[in-house]
Amino acid sequence: MPNICEEYDVVVVGAGHAGCEAALACARLGLETICFTVSNDSIAMMPCNPNIGGSSKGHLVREIDALGGEMGKNIDATFIQSKMLNSSKGPAVHSLRAQADKSDYSRRMRRVMENTEHLLVRQAEVSEIIVEDGVIRGVKTFSGAVYHAKAVVLCTGVYLKARCIYGDTSYETGPNGLQAATHLTDSLMKNGIEIRRFKTGTPARVDKRSIDFSKMTEQFGDEKVVPFSFTTNPEDVQKEQISCWLTYTNEETHKIIRDNLDRSPLYAGVIHSTGPRYCPSIEDKVVKFADRDRHQVFIEPEGLYTNEMYLGGMSSSMPEDVQYAMYKTVPGLEHVRIVRNAYAIEYDCISAIQLKSSLEFKKIKGLFAGGQFNGSSGYEEAAAQGIVAGINAAMYVQGREPMILDRSESYIGVLIDDLVTKESTEPYRMMTSRAEYRLLLRQDNADLRLTKRGYEVGLIDEERMNGVIEKERLIQEELERVEALNIGTNDKVQELLAKYGSTPLKTGATLAELVRRPELTYQALAPIDPHRPDLREDIQEQVNINLKYQGYIERQMRQVEHFKKLENKVIPAEIKYSDINGLRKEAMQKLEKFAPHSIGQASRISGVSPADISVLLVYMEQFYRK
Repeated sequence: MPNICEEYDVVVVGAGHAGCEAALACARLGLETICFTVSNDSIAMMPCNPNIGGSSKGHLVREIDALGGEMGKNIDATFIQSKMLNSSKGPAVHSLRAQADKSDYSRRMRRVMENTEHLLVRQAEVSEIIVEDGVIRGVKTFSGAVYHAKAVVLCTGVYLKARCIYGDTSYETGPNGLQAATHLTDSLMKNGIEIRRFKTGTPARVDKRSIDFSKMTEQFGDEKVVPFSFTTNPEDVQKEQISCWLTYTNEETHKIIRDNLDRSPLYAGVIHSTGPRYCPSIEDKVVKFADRDRHQVFIEPEGLYTNEMYLGGMSSSMPEDVQYAMYKTVPGLEHVRIVRNAYAIEYDCISAIQLKSSLEFKKIKGLFAGGQFNGSSGYEEAAAQGIVAGINAAMYVQGREPMILDRSESYIGVLIDDLVTKESTEPYRMMTSRAEYRLLLRQDNADLRLTKRGYEVGLIDEERMNGVIEKERLIQEELERVEALNIGTNDKVQELLAKYGSTPLKTGATLAELVRRPELTYQALAPIDPHRPDLREDIQEQVNINLKYQGYIERQMRQVEHFKKLENKVIPAEIKYSDINGLRKEAMQKLEKFAPHSIGQASRISGVSPADISVLLVYMEQFYRK
């Protein structure tokens, strides 16, 4: 009997957070798309923490939404607690974070996937990629079925040759006991793709009924919830929220861990792969931060219809008996019952330096990659790469130019640029400190920055684009009005200033000058601004931020202009670095290896000095003259 053979425009391998965004982007752009998953029950599964967003990750979710992605809408519909982090600091680091009902989150995304036109979700293990003369032609499943395609997007997450470990227990399985994908790695390696091994881990899940919450600090959500998606009506997300709880480890906890380090697979040499630096296990924390007498433990509900609670901050691969012993030393967990053991998971992935900025493989045309397969960590980082890989797979099939986001316009641009230009030796995690233009790349203005890019590729409709254009117009008009509005020294003004502890006016001032005072805001000055237009809250927020941080914003914009000059100097693909006199050998090797698309990208490669860039610029000038 002949094998099944089907034709698609795009094949997406994996239906985690990256795969979902990639598949939805391709299908919404009208391409016949098939998305493979090892289990239909694992679509958009959250195998680790039960939340979306957080410091810098909230920025990514907002940007995904501005491009036309689904993650923001999905968490808005399924969250059980929401909080704006860093709200006491400047707007550049404000980050939205929401606790999800895990099963609800996965269920809703599955419903969206299964009801999107041009998209088929298929449960099967992809075992081979089909490549002819350096061009992708499709995939083959373990059953032998062949799926021809013009583009393929690999979003395999942590499933490739996955192995879960705690103590002496080790078994070949994906997260949550799901089937691992054991065959695709060999096919990738046969096609010249370099594979490496990373690890991540997760804490135990425990029974809510066995926790004494009276010994913990209750953590509430925000009184006024801010949605992730720019399309979500803020009124629709104001609802009753579920509490989280905070407790701490102590010296007794740390002693149990230290006494059993020889039984930790991490320290006994059982695990050889590299884990995420910024999300260490509790064993790592105790060893590396030996001076700390306690570490935070966040008790987070996994959903509304389960008693499972997530022990945030206590990821571990210790043996089962050690897990019980250390958890029971934590205040409130003295009688805890474990529902699922903590474990580490090892998996195959790639170094993303094998990819272009479009997330297409340099050596195989039409083959794209996104998510943890690219050596990153986190749901949000995965989804961000997924939507870019999906968009660019669609652009490739349609014969259009790829969408490349740069560091000056998005956190997604920073994330991808870091992955493809820096040889990361550990799972990459997004942080606000990685974005050098972070005052411009705030989560509150993601729609103003990226909706146009989503519209240009075809994921944003005319109505939404016009809404953003109108928003820009209203912000600009109000900024001009406030800059020109003179405020006198009358009693009402002086009373308002006194109310906020602000220095009285001796002479008149513009409303903009008052807004720039640290203790005042655009919103607070409404009583002395009788002709103020009735503007939405998000527009008022933009007016306030633009006025308050005007000097800093203008300075960063000048820095971006300089950055763009280097970014726009495209390096011709036919340049041979070995022909360039004066280029150091290390720089020549690195430039040949990374094949940067611009001078800007070349300057960010480790081992390429400013002097090398100067030599390259002179050579390019001569090259273009010829």
